[in-house]
Amino acid sequence: MKRTISLIALMAIAMIVSKVGFAHCEVPCGIYHDELRIELIKEHIQTIEKAMSQITELQASDEVNYNQLVRWVNTKEQHAILIQEVAEQYFLHQRIKFADPADEAKYNKYIAQLTSLHQLIVYAMKSKQGIDQSNIGNMKEALTAFEESYFGEHRHKVDGSRK
Repeated sequence: MKRTISLIALMAIAMIVSKVGFAHCEVPCGIYHDELRIELIKEHIQTIEKAMSQITELQASDEVNYNQLVRWVNTKEQHAILIQEVAEQYFLHQRIKFADPADEAKYNKYIAQLTSLHQLIVYAMKSKQGIDQSNIGNMKEALTAFEESYFGEHRHKVDGSRK
């Protein structure tokens, strides 16, 4: 009996710990990789773009493969959600710091970061709603604007080094 209770307690602890480990937490751990998050967003945008193209192609087919069509729609929507999660959970919740309006330079940078992330989130939402390719360009522009405001003149390259 004691062995069973111990085993159940151990499994419960393991489940709790495993759930905590899946997401980048909101404790001040100091472990951040901003460049990686930007590259992940770029990959999500590219995936959404590919999904939109595939959806358009499948819809134009004489015999529509609805299974593939649904899979591409789901993929497009999932990657849009992932963009929103990175923008919100990582950058807005953890990395973007409040700025005092009295410090004009810091406040302008803060507003630029908030504005570009909000645009990215909204265009990701719009990409879930349809296959309008202009949302891809808008997401890329919003991400570029965010990179410029966030990294400044030290904007990162794809390989992770700084420009």
